[in-house]
Parts: sequence; structure tokens; C-alpha cells
Amino acid sequence: MLKYLGARDGRWSVSGLLTQRSLSVLLIAGAVFYVVLILAQDPQKFLQFTLNGIVIGAIYAMVAMGFTLVYGTVWFFDLSYGAMATIGGYTVFYLSGQQRTIGRGSIHNTAVDIFVGALVAGVVAWVLYTWLYPNLRNRFDRRLLLASGFVLSILAGGYTGFLLSQPLSLNLIFGPVVGVMVAILAVWLLHLALGRPKTTSLKMAVAATVGLALGAYTALLLAVTPGANLYLSWVVGAAIAGATGLALYRGLYFYLRRRASSPLIMLVGSLGVLLTLTALVSIVFSPDGRPLPPPFGETPWRFWGASIKPFQVFNIGFAFVVFAGLVLLLFRTSFGKAVRAIGDDEEVARIVGINAPVIIAVIFALGAAIAATGGILLGEDLGIKPTNGLVLLLKGWVAAVVGGIGNIYGAILGGFVLGMVENYGVWFIPAAWKDAIAFGLLILFLSFWSRGLLPRK
Repeated sequence: MLKYLGARDGRWSVSGLLTQRSLSVLLIAGAVFYVVLILAQDPQKFLQFTLNGIVIGAIYAMVAMGFTLVYGTVWFFDLSYGAMATIGGYTVFYLSGQQRTIGRGSIHNTAVDIFVGALVAGVVAWVLYTWLYPNLRNRFDRRLLLASGFVLSILAGGYTGFLLSQPLSLNLIFGPVVGVMVAILAVWLLHLALGRPKTTSLKMAVAATVGLALGAYTALLLAVTPGANLYLSWVVGAAIAGATGLALYRGLYFYLRRRASSPLIMLVGSLGVLLTLTALVSIVFSPDGRPLPPPFGETPWRFWGASIKPFQVFNIGFAFVVFAGLVLLLFRTSFGKAVRAIGDDEEVARIVGINAPVIIAVIFALGAAIAATGGILLGEDLGIKPTNGLVLLLKGWVAAVVGGIGNIYGAILGGFVLGMVENYGVWFIPAAWKDAIAFGLLILFLSFWSRGLLPRK
């Protein structure tokens, strides 16, 4: 009879008394009781805490989705991922027209412009050599192609450096580029909607005309809209972070993955990158916290004793837009099939003809851009610090573990769960304990539900 009560050889066993299922039931019952208790104490305060949890949970979910995208493909904890969030926030700060103070008071930092321009030039050179060169080398002279690629790379780097040096004219310098991107996207979507017509068909001509019109209208709208510079700086920040993530993979992680005898070497290498980039940001911009220019929707909406800003509602909606985009990308495109194949077995994916290094590089760039977007949105709400990236990295990791590591559906669920638990958890204690609550949740899941709420199949 003792074995049914949890005793072995006359000694009590906690694991016998509390199976995983019974522990889950107890914790769920305790959580429900706690939520009902605080709701009964102060319904208005409960509503405010709930809104706060959803708002910060959206940021955690976004970071967790980017983290999961990378980890689920290469099964590697990229600690430098947090630095991408920092880069995104500080790019917006660097480009903002209100605060151009760098370091201890210098107005402008040419070294930053040159460094970022060189980074973009290198990334563009790699993209051209990897994507265009194999398709064109049999049609054109090899030296002509390489020379053209070199010139285009230099132009891209020079354009980036010039853009960073002229933040007040961002809408005039970068607006046309956004217009071109909108035109290309519109033509591609219309091409799919019209049943993939031939390039010379009338339908394709109509699609091209509509795309060009939308692109021109977008560029004109950005040029004349007050405050457009701030939102363009968000795009620039995400793009620079994406380029940095791609450069880190091709310049460091690609070779570490081939030569490292242990995954621990890559983990330590990514930690070194995180610390280096965080230190560089602290040196260039100072370690003090900085506010970002206020975005739209700063006047809060008030109802039932609680309040939420329209911008925070935008953050929540944007997290779901990112989620929907990633789901479509991963499960409705050939690129997504290749990503999932690499995540399941990279060697087999290579054998069947998937260009794994290129696919992984794109994933690193996309994950870095998502992390930067999360850092930007958090910075717009709470301000930025060089250490924000480390905090977001840890919270994104906790959210990914809670939701189910490697599962994009679990990532968004884990983000919102973490946000709610953090805010409900500080009902009776100071808000400074939020981080402790988050890491306590991590320990709990690693101990009893290591596969998370929605395990990857």
C-alpha cells in the first residue's frame, strides 16, 4: 500500500505523491484561486495589471518568436540575439531629430556611419555573390559581374552611411527606397492573386502599373507626412540589426559550426559577441538610459478605472501580425519548407539540394530584425539602455521555454503567459521582483514541464 501513497522502502517519495499530472492540477487550481482572490480585492487594479501584462507580453512574444525561429532552425542558443534588440533601439535614438547627443556630448559620430556602411556593403556583396552571381555567370563575363557587384556594394554602403549622417532628411532619403519596396511587394502579391500570369501579359502590365502607383504614392506620403522620420527609423533599425545578424552568422557562426568540437564553443562565442556589442553601445552612447521620441497614441484611453495607450494597443496588434507573417512564411511557402527541413535534419536537407547556409543566413537576419523591432517598441514605451537587450534576451528565452522551445505557436503563447504571470505576481510585493518571478517560472517549467505548454512535435 505504501507505493500508492508515495513511499519506497518505508520512506516517503515526493515524486510518488506528486506526479506531473497531479502537480499540474494543483498549480492550475492554485493559479485560479490566486487570480480570483486578487480580482475580488480590487477589480479596477486587476484590470490594469491585466492590460499591463498583455502589453509587455506582446513584446516578450515578439522576441520569443524571433528566438524560436533561429533556435528551431539551427538548435543553437544565440546569446548575441539580445544585442540585436539593443541595436534596433539605439538606431532609432541615433536617427531621432530630438536627441543627437552621442557619448559625452559630441553631435555626430562619423565612425558609426562608416562602420555601419561597411557592414551593409559586406552584406550586399555576399547577397549578390550568393544569389545573383550563380544565375548570371553563364550569361555574362565573370569579371564584369564581380566588378558590378563590387560597385553596387560600395554604393549600398555609401548610401547607408549618408543616410545615417542626415537623420533630419530621412523621409527624403529613405522614403523612395520604402516606396520601391512597397511597389515590389504589391506587384508580387498581384502576380500571385492573378494566377501567376506571364511577364508579357496584359494582367502583368496592370499589376506593374498598380504597384508603381502604390510605390510612388507611398514615397510621396512619407515625404510630406509630419513625424514620418520616426517610423522610417524603425525600419532602418530593424534592417541594420538584420544585416548585423546575417554578418555575424556568415562571418563567425558559420565557421564555428563547421569547426567547433562542442556546441559550448558557439555558446561562449555568442556570449562574447553580446558583451562586446553591449560594451560598444555603452561607450558610444553612454550607459545611461535614454528616452526615444514619443510615437503616435500617447494619450491613454481610460475605461473602468484602467488605462492603456493606443500605441500599446498597436504593439499588441503588431505582435500578432508578426506571428501571422511567420506562420505563413514557415507553413505556406517553399522557403518555410526548407527552413523546417533544416531544423529536422540539416544533413538530409543538404543532400536533397537545399542550400542550407543561405537559408540559415536569412533566418539569422530575420530573427535579428524581429528582435530589433521588439527592442524598438519596448524603447518607445519605456526608454532604452544598453542592457535592455540582455533583459529581453532572457525574457524571450523564458517565454520560449514556457511556450515550448522550437514551436512558433508556443512562443506567442509563452510571451503572453510570462507577461501575465509577472504582473499578477507583484500584486502583493514590489514591482522590482518581476525578474525573480520570471526566472522562478523558468525554473518551474525546466523542472517539471521542460517541453513547455505546446511542445514541438
